[in-house]
Amino acid sequence: MLQLKSIGTPLVLVLALVAMTGCDQAEKSAQQMLDQAAQSAKQAIDQTNEAAQQALNDALGAGGEKSNAADESKTQDI
Repeated sequence: MLQLKSIGTPLVLVLALVAMTGCDQAEKSAQQMLDQAAQSAKQAIDQTNEAAQQALNDALGAGGEKSNAADESKTQDI
């Protein structure tokens, strides 16, 4: 009986240490996944912003050219 009790305490401590190490690894893994997700989201937002800026520039550029052509025809009539 004495041997079983003397083995039990260190065994419980070792198991607790292994569990804590496993939790630490899981936390690090989860943090890495969150960092990767945040980076991907940032890239998606940046790409969407660039596409929106390009579409706005294209729309304003096309509209500006049409209005310039209309202004030129008016001045030629005068």
